[in-house]
Amino acid sequence: MKPLAKKATPTAKLAVKPATNPAAKAPLRPPANPPVDQRQATRAESAYRRIKAAIFDFVLLPGEGFTESDLALRLGMSRTPVREALFRLELEGYVNVAFRSGWSVAPFDFHKLEELYDLRVVLECTAVDRLCATEPMPDLGALKAIWLVPEVERKTDTAEVAGLDEAFHASLVSAAGNHQMARVHADVTDGIRIVRRLDFTQPPRITATYDEHAKILRAVLARRAEPAKLLLRSHIEASKAEVRKITIHKLHSARPAATEL
Repeated sequence: MKPLAKKATPTAKLAVKPATNPAAKAPLRPPANPPVDQRQATRAESAYRRIKAAIFDFVLLPGEGFTESDLALRLGMSRTPVREALFRLELEGYVNVAFRSGWSVAPFDFHKLEELYDLRVVLECTAVDRLCATEPMPDLGALKAIWLVPEVERKTDTAEVAGLDEAFHASLVSAAGNHQMARVHADVTDGIRIVRRLDFTQPPRITATYDEHAKILRAVLARRAEPAKLLLRSHIEASKAEVRKITIHKLHSARPAATEL
């Protein structure tokens, strides 16, 4: 495993200049089969989910600026539900507002991301301890069906593997039986999702994820808590190290060719 890069200072952030590609102004794809008569709250929720997905999918890049009117046009909505969605995303730390210059996607805060990864290690290792000590052990058959398969049956789609990766770690924590711990873990997962997906843009990382998940799962099933936690820490630290390699070029490369949702 490659050593972790030097830890950034608490103020280390990465932002990119607003996109100049005309495709960035393409309409955002509406949700499938929307209700005919949507109430205001439903429209605001739809706007929230679509804008958030655009940030996670790098349709809107860190540091990129936009106006409510522009976004409303791309979403095919009025400004009111878009504004409500943006204020909600601002509270969650995904966007920033400047009343004279509109909105922008929040830049990466590497110090915060590293703290979230550290918290993730604590939560998941605690879950492993609980799982290995529980009698009988909770059913992990669904995880076995995904991760303990022949190499030829492994998934290769990056978005799909990224989702399965999240589900693997969430399932381990959920199976431990502490609902509050699972809730906090879900918040941590949400906080690192935007950079975590970059970890699956290269085939070697997908292969490594399958191999590492299989080893962790086998150790847990054998009730070997200490080896399982060691494997888990190494696995998460490798992902954390990838975060430090994020560059403006990598973000632009991750941007989909079609900028619709």
